[in-house]
Amino acid sequence: MQKSLNNQNEYNDLVDQMIEYDKLYYDTHKPAISDYEYDKLFKLLENFEAEHSSLIHPESPTQRVSEALQEGFRKCEHASPMLSLANTYSKEELSDFINRIYKLTKGKPVEFSCELKMDGVAISLRYEDKKLIRALTRGNGRIGDEVTLNIKTIKGLPLVLKGDDIPSPLEIRAEVYMGVSTFQKINLKRIEDGLEPWANPRNAAAGSLKLLDSKEVAKRKLRLVCYAIAEGNSKSSQYETIKYLNELKLPTASSDHLARCKSVNEIIAFSDKILTERKDLPFEIDGIVIKVDDLPLHQQLGVTGKHPRFAVAYKYAPEQAETKINEISVQVGRTGVLTPVAELDPVLLAGSTISRATLHNEDEIKKKDIRVGDYVIIEKGGDVIPKVVQVVKEKRKEGLKKWHMPTVCPACNGTISHKEKEVAARCTNPNCIAQRLRTLIFYASKQALDIEHLGEKIVTQLVEKGLVSRPSDFYLLDENSLSKLGGFKEKSIQNLLSSIAKSKSCPLSRFIMGLSIPYIGIETAELLANHFSNIENLIKASVEELVSIEGIGEKMADSIVNFFKKPHSLEEIDLLLKHGVIIQKIKKQKDLTHLFSGKTFVITGTLDKYSRDEAKELIKLRGGKVTGSVSKNTDYILLGSDPGSKYEKAKKLSIAILSEEKFLSLL
Repeated sequence: MQKSLNNQNEYNDLVDQMIEYDKLYYDTHKPAISDYEYDKLFKLLENFEAEHSSLIHPESPTQRVSEALQEGFRKCEHASPMLSLANTYSKEELSDFINRIYKLTKGKPVEFSCELKMDGVAISLRYEDKKLIRALTRGNGRIGDEVTLNIKTIKGLPLVLKGDDIPSPLEIRAEVYMGVSTFQKINLKRIEDGLEPWANPRNAAAGSLKLLDSKEVAKRKLRLVCYAIAEGNSKSSQYETIKYLNELKLPTASSDHLARCKSVNEIIAFSDKILTERKDLPFEIDGIVIKVDDLPLHQQLGVTGKHPRFAVAYKYAPEQAETKINEISVQVGRTGVLTPVAELDPVLLAGSTISRATLHNEDEIKKKDIRVGDYVIIEKGGDVIPKVVQVVKEKRKEGLKKWHMPTVCPACNGTISHKEKEVAARCTNPNCIAQRLRTLIFYASKQALDIEHLGEKIVTQLVEKGLVSRPSDFYLLDENSLSKLGGFKEKSIQNLLSSIAKSKSCPLSRFIMGLSIPYIGIETAELLANHFSNIENLIKASVEELVSIEGIGEKMADSIVNFFKKPHSLEEIDLLLKHGVIIQKIKKQKDLTHLFSGKTFVITGTLDKYSRDEAKELIKLRGGKVTGSVSKNTDYILLGSDPGSKYEKAKKLSIAILSEEKFLSLL
């Protein structure tokens, strides 16, 4: 990438290009380039404009907040402008920021408040007489979209503040984000449904927040963290403001993720600490935010362009690597979706050797103009799955051809189709061998029947040797058939047979998951199980009855009804039951009188008596809930062997620790 702009034409061309990038990022939530690459281009604009102030383009992204307002939402004005932060990636630039502050304050000693830079969506919350009356997106900085109903779906956000002497109005700045595990589940579901996956959790959160149906927003499990008060703040420091927000029971950063610093070295030490913890966080961050701690100084320091002078984001450069695409293969999923995958020269990235990266769909390949033989930049996103960021065009050899999706299924030569409003291509052959294999692998996975020792390699061997072709065949396996597998000895055979036998007793929700009904995920399976109680009732359900269930849409209902209309589906269910699968009876009513009712659990480590999912189900049946991260709202930690960092955090927050034995006694 060029290091400077040479003339006004180059500058104007880059402004036009950046405007297009902004539209893709803010309006459609489909970024064309990484944040890091965008920030480097933004810096080129800033440098040119600093030297040629008379030539500044009125639409330059440096002159405005770029988030677009959206139709369907009421527009409201912010009590005070919502600005965006300037970004820096180097210690030198961070030192420049600190030195500018000292220069503006004429050498007066200054403390800095340091916080996590959440990779989310900025929001403004307005409370009057303690009640949440309005939530606005940043919009253009002056006017935002009102998304109050959507924000009210976020768990942990009080709709009415409790306490005395709470200012009215009280306007709070916050960041809405999506947890990494939620993001992964949503993306897997989108891929299965033939939809384009979100690029990252930030874009998933932004897209979810702009849905017009708040019931759909609730399903996205958005979270929020408050970080500032724009109106009604009685505190004189940023650090004390965070503590005050916490006292009001508003979601804030953990005290472990806040620091008061007096020098660049202290700020760097805090940044390095957060960087080591970054991979274990249940949400995405892309750096830290450094603010002058003294709030009265903020007004004195003022703003420049669209950035405040009193704060800066110190961002972590993404871990990237350059490698070559040797081939683009095509995987066929259990619902027939074809996914192109880049086969790469192995390269070390973020501590692991990467040889493959998903390319999602043909549209993604066209957009980035990816060709076999190209050198590309790859990085790991929030979902920890390697992705191709961009092609190194200057290294492209002549004659490389554009890639196209095959016209027939690469596994079975079946017909390929594109459904309306789907970016994915699908194999329409119901007997496709690849679909059957993925269905079998999924049946044995933790999401479905959770058959231990029956992983992808074993299932593949069983299929290749003709021992298994449908899930019910698993229950016909014996010592003689398993002895035909390579490397399988007596102990391995007994372990697998024992796991298969154990799987015969299963909850209805897992049985539904194991059927691989298109568009049905684990949460939907639980809804169906709780509503219908047994598989017979579900089989007889009509579209009308299904859509009457909260959380079941028409697309899902049609898929369920069509699935059970197929003779093959009913035959397979009959065979599973004949071969000994017993579906556990549903205990529909939660025990709201139990000690666990209304309590929040986090499970860490390996349990001896139960899998995590089994323990989660036991807690839910007693009126409790299980979350993935420890916070001040956590009531209990269920502790297994070899616990992770969640255990240490729980101890610091003085959260009750339950051993497995104590947990069993309380059940």
